[in-house]
Amino acid sequence: MTHVLAGGQTRRPREVWLPSNSTQPTRAEMAVHPDPADLCLLGTQCSLRPRLFPPLLFLLWTLLSCDLRGAAQGPGEWTPWGSWSRCSSSCGLGVSVRRRYCVRLPGEELCWGDSHEYRECQLPDCPPGATPFRDLQCSLYNGHPVLGTQKTYQWVPFHGAPNVCDLNCLAEGHAFYHSFGRVLDGTPCTTGTQGLCVAGRCLSAGCDGILGSGTLEDRCGLCGGANDSCLFVQRVFRDAGAFAGYWNVTLIPEGARHIRVAQRSHNHLALVTRDGHYVLNGDGVLSLPGTYEAAGTRVVYTRSAGPEETLQATGPTSQELLLQVLLREPNPGVHFEFWLPRERYGPFQAQVQALGWPLRQPQPREVEPQPAEIPVVPEAIPAPVISLAPDRCGPCPDSRGRAHRLLHYCGSDFVFQARVLGRHRQAQETRYEVRVLLIYKSRTPLRTREYVWAPGHCPCPPLAPHREYLLAARRLVSPDGTQDRLLLPHAGYARLWSPAEDSRVRLAARRCPV
Repeated sequence: MTHVLAGGQTRRPREVWLPSNSTQPTRAEMAVHPDPADLCLLGTQCSLRPRLFPPLLFLLWTLLSCDLRGAAQGPGEWTPWGSWSRCSSSCGLGVSVRRRYCVRLPGEELCWGDSHEYRECQLPDCPPGATPFRDLQCSLYNGHPVLGTQKTYQWVPFHGAPNVCDLNCLAEGHAFYHSFGRVLDGTPCTTGTQGLCVAGRCLSAGCDGILGSGTLEDRCGLCGGANDSCLFVQRVFRDAGAFAGYWNVTLIPEGARHIRVAQRSHNHLALVTRDGHYVLNGDGVLSLPGTYEAAGTRVVYTRSAGPEETLQATGPTSQELLLQVLLREPNPGVHFEFWLPRERYGPFQAQVQALGWPLRQPQPREVEPQPAEIPVVPEAIPAPVISLAPDRCGPCPDSRGRAHRLLHYCGSDFVFQARVLGRHRQAQETRYEVRVLLIYKSRTPLRTREYVWAPGHCPCPPLAPHREYLLAARRLVSPDGTQDRLLLPHAGYARLWSPAEDSRVRLAARRCPV
């Protein structure tokens, strides 16, 4: 498509290639129509080409995975993921792709999920003066007639077009640009950003390196975690102070993450390293607002005319830091919080107690009052998905066996494979947050992330975070229609996922009465 930037030229429509609506090729297509051949540009970038499933192994997988004697029901089955392709770039940032295929019998639905998965790959930086990948793609059309005439142009990237993943090139010395279709996979979306173009879409990598996954680190620094491997420490320091000067507020221990400190007064926050060096606001001299390096992390210090001061750091800290306040007027309160690995909280608590700091709370309006003669230790608030009390739950009833599996599969509204992301106990119920990976049976559509409820504080069977299960759940709607839940019944079906359990549950599906 040619776009005129100035003057009265008209726009010419272009042919737009669109992929098929079906992402699952037939077996004949897989054998006859392989992926496009690799396209290498001057040894710098290459198009991605997933390896095809070998025909013999593909046929063997089909025979082993399908029961040709029964009627086809539900979705088809994915083949295992193929191997990752080579990186799309020979230097700098690129993408790698792997592929799987959907095997379907007549009457079966499409498989759930994506047929392609892309991940970020980082190679050594490109040498100085290397031609950017987008420039290289535009230059391929230099000296070639592309607008239906014999006239040729020199092309350079044009960055003002709406779709950043189209190859928009400006004709040098002219007031128009032309769109040559999509850029090659692995092309940066825009200069200076981390997003990469894949199949015409600008995607960013999650913490797992997979483009478009949206997976984030939890507050404990665990990729895709549920905040259950660390504790949340939060407190308000309200000591009025018997004299002006520096007063200790708290130790910020090694390994602390997501640190935040705030106070509203004409007093000033100060931060001291383990060797006694002031990071900011030391020796009575105020530091400028800005970013400071301390204990292996960046500390962002802000001060407004409000007056209000804040300290924020992502962490983790590589050594202890001492937080102080420089008192110049009565202390209205210093609020501080951070997340700490569970195994580090005990030593931190003992160290603060040994120091014997007077962390009294003389104005207990927002915190619990403490006896004046007992030093108060910053209290740890566990993440909402974890319980600090020992597990006193008794054994669960035996729910093994083919009859139990058949009973729950046929009597449930949903049967699916899920990964447990977190657990929260409230009132007389337990709520699990799960990521749905594969659906065997579904009365209504399921979202990628769901809550599954179980009765009691000791549900049977219990589900462990970060494990994958096969679950049979029922839909429970309250009489007034305000609650619509997935319920895991007591002594219900919840088995650790395995290929063998997958085969058993598929067999149970064929034996349910019609």
